[in-house]
Amino acid sequence: MHNKHQLIAHSYRDTSYQDLMRNRIHKVLLLCSRYDAFYLEDDGRIEEKIFDEYTSLNLSQPPEFIIHTNPETCYRKVRNENVDLVIIMYDMGDIDPFQLASTIKDEHPNLPIVVLTPFSREVNIFLHQSHKGVIDYVFSWLGNADLLLAIIKLIEDKMNADHDILKVGVQGILLVEDSIRFYSSYLPNLYKIIFQQSKEFMKEGLNLHQQMMKMRGRPKILLATTYEEAIELYERYKSNLLGVITDITYEIDGVKDKDAGLKLCESIKKDDPFMPVVMQSSESENRTRAEAIGAGFIDKNSTTLLQELREYVKKYFAFGDFIFMDPITNKEVGRAANLKELQKQVLTIPDETLAFHISGNNFSKWLYARAIFSLGRMFKTILPEDFNNISEVRQFLYDSFTYYRMHKSKGIIASFNKDYFDNYFNFARIGDASIGGKGRGLAFIDSMIKRNKIVDKWENITVSIPRTVVLSIDLFDEFMESNQLLQFAIHEKDDQRILQAFVKAPMSKQTREDLRAFVEVIKKPIAIRSSSMLEDSHYQPFAGVYSTYMIAYSENKNSMLVELEIAIKSVYASVYFYNSKQYIQATSNVIDEEKMAVVLQELCGSQYGNRFYPTLSGVARSINFYPIAPEKPNDGVINLAFGLGKYIVEGGQTLRFSPSYPEKILQLSSPEMALKETQKTFFSLNMDTSAFYADTNDSMNILHSPIEEAVDDGTLKWLTSTYDYQSQSLMEGTMSEGKMLLTFSGILKYNKLPLAEIIKEILEISQREMNKPVEIEFAVNISQNSNEPSVLNLLQIRPTVSNSEEISEDLSTIPNEELLISSTMALGNGVIKDLYDVVFVNHDNFDSAKNDHIATLIDELNQTMVAQKRNYILIGPGRWGSSDSWLGIPVKWSHISAARLIIETALDNYMIDPSQGTHFFQNLTSFKVGYFTINEPHKLGFIDWESLSKMEIIFKNQYITHVKSAKPLTVLLDAKLGIGVVK
Repeated sequence: MHNKHQLIAHSYRDTSYQDLMRNRIHKVLLLCSRYDAFYLEDDGRIEEKIFDEYTSLNLSQPPEFIIHTNPETCYRKVRNENVDLVIIMYDMGDIDPFQLASTIKDEHPNLPIVVLTPFSREVNIFLHQSHKGVIDYVFSWLGNADLLLAIIKLIEDKMNADHDILKVGVQGILLVEDSIRFYSSYLPNLYKIIFQQSKEFMKEGLNLHQQMMKMRGRPKILLATTYEEAIELYERYKSNLLGVITDITYEIDGVKDKDAGLKLCESIKKDDPFMPVVMQSSESENRTRAEAIGAGFIDKNSTTLLQELREYVKKYFAFGDFIFMDPITNKEVGRAANLKELQKQVLTIPDETLAFHISGNNFSKWLYARAIFSLGRMFKTILPEDFNNISEVRQFLYDSFTYYRMHKSKGIIASFNKDYFDNYFNFARIGDASIGGKGRGLAFIDSMIKRNKIVDKWENITVSIPRTVVLSIDLFDEFMESNQLLQFAIHEKDDQRILQAFVKAPMSKQTREDLRAFVEVIKKPIAIRSSSMLEDSHYQPFAGVYSTYMIAYSENKNSMLVELEIAIKSVYASVYFYNSKQYIQATSNVIDEEKMAVVLQELCGSQYGNRFYPTLSGVARSINFYPIAPEKPNDGVINLAFGLGKYIVEGGQTLRFSPSYPEKILQLSSPEMALKETQKTFFSLNMDTSAFYADTNDSMNILHSPIEEAVDDGTLKWLTSTYDYQSQSLMEGTMSEGKMLLTFSGILKYNKLPLAEIIKEILEISQREMNKPVEIEFAVNISQNSNEPSVLNLLQIRPTVSNSEEISEDLSTIPNEELLISSTMALGNGVIKDLYDVVFVNHDNFDSAKNDHIATLIDELNQTMVAQKRNYILIGPGRWGSSDSWLGIPVKWSHISAARLIIETALDNYMIDPSQGTHFFQNLTSFKVGYFTINEPHKLGFIDWESLSKMEIIFKNQYITHVKSAKPLTVLLDAKLGIGVVK
């Protein structure tokens, strides 16, 4: 067994690698909300990623995360334990990170403190001006766990640079960038490339020792934010630098210098003409200057900025597989790129090769490097002599892989395995990367339900999420790269051409096999939902921007698989549709940075003939922006509808009520109002599989039917009342004579199902655990079988924005003559200044039949305003953003992205209740756009139309008018009183 002893000897040599990375982050104190903690631990799997790096280097202890939500306990923990790093989420309500940091630094001046803040120019300016001497680093936080890994490695690299680079020869990369926004994007990408490179270096080693030496010698990143820091780092480590990545404009001697990067490059090239340097700038004319001195150049305005950076850096890095070696000839006999291939190879490689790799602990190390820790720890103790023969070894390894792949990520998010996926899997992921915002929210809901023990809390109803499988973002990356679709999708303007290109592009064989396994198990229709990295995040709201498709259940699994693939590719394509690109531009994001995961969910509901739908669907918010006494804002609000929830999010006529007062419903306050304001139609899925096809319209197989068509289904039993024409009153239940109305009285009045109680508690729990106001989507299927419980599925959770800016002035006391506009039903809080432009729909001779045309006109005007970087006030009748053009102007966000205040008005013959149940509405509130409701016929607010008519007319036609004020207009919003004014 000479080879066995040889490998043991090599493993003993690994102990010498302890000389590298001697200073490490062992304990990280994280001050954040419970929601952020959940994401980092379960979706982002930050500890596994750090484990991957540390254990692949054979280090004994990975960093431990200590999570707190209270600054006092945080401070006590720092005092009482050996904390190596403090990370503070800036979005922690009233907590002042600088005060906390100052207190900690007084006693621990060398303790690194990092602040994470959502991307906001104002916040970042404030942080940049305030953190010096107190905060070591400030990073822009978009919810990507890779950033935390990058922060830890950046600090460790700084602590170990002198020893590892100067004494051992570890290589470095110098990054010079003073923009928080950009270095927060660069660092995770650079570290990802470096980690991939370090794994691939194993192929270059002639033996195990050399392979591990290269693994431990991964390049370090050195960050500088000023010219002086850059020169100092370069001079100190220049003998071991792989290259330099530098911005062009940053400080020299405390003053911004637009040529700082060029000066640095000239200095470096003079010293070392062969040193690779890539420069980035938002001024494209710098390309010529950079190339003239032998530097590469990347335009910061490029839509593929990060891709270009990755491509440049990848020239110095490679990627690697597990290489099976013949121990005698030292030749390759096989390779595996992933765990699945490794499992297959175990059954076929020669006996001596298997024994060689077991004896050398190669399996364990390769698994550790990929964060597969349980198998890695187990295999570390395995030797061939522990078994009767090599066949037993093979079977043990194969069975271990099988068991791991089946039980990996048990609990919150299970790993999908096509060979073992069955009905016991409630939430599984295909792929290893992030599951996106929507997927993350679903996993959080699932954990919240279990943690708070509300699955079976209420009699005869089960609270859960639907059976869900998420295709993580690495499958999206693989699809885009293998089909070379990125550049085409970014530059193509025709949505239909984009869709067709995506639908024609093949998915990987592995993905198709996994999808087939999923389809074989599922016994219901499937909803295919977007779950992008930016979607549903607190400061980057992408709700409803991308497509959601539904496919019917079919016994023909081949046909169902084809439809599922088309739907997934269509969701991928929707990232690059016109409205999506406009939205990404409006949110100051880079489309290259957006990644798409896809959520596959069983639909909640039952089949009735050729229709499938749930009994109820709803959207609930923990904050009610339009409370009607005795309701309070914190009581929350629910929008309820019969059938598929698509009816709600697209602005249909729903029943709106507070969960604290389910019997107090404005829409049912009189029989006349009930006749006018209750739901008349509903959405269901067409179960005819031929109704689905590739289309940019994700509603092609959604049936829009009158409520009366559901009578024979038996689903309206507890939901309807009857308007009796003779007595002009509402009667409970469905009667042969009279008008049937959807009042949900059996649920809300007679408590057939304690829906209000359940949703109220879920909202309270959700808001408490997310540490901010929330919105949830849900569906209920009321069982018609007394032996089976009803089901309440929670479908989605997202944070909502509540602006905490205080208004010192009492808006209710301002005289009307000083105001241009006033509303007692206003959404938003704070001050919006320096508005000059007002765009309004002409109310004289208004015709709702022209609403589609008006939306097109407003889109054209908005594009002009965006190009000119001007904001405006938008006024119009009805419900903005409704998909039903009879209820209001059917605009999308991209059509009105430059509006800072949006006002919906009522006319004598056109009064539509405001809606809080649409994705459109969610996005408006998230962007902190003011939103007024004014009903002048009922004397609820006013608009000084005479003053508007005297303003300069910029544009006017039959439908809309654009005027400009001679003086700046100021919007004041008081959320506590629900008052908004324009002065």
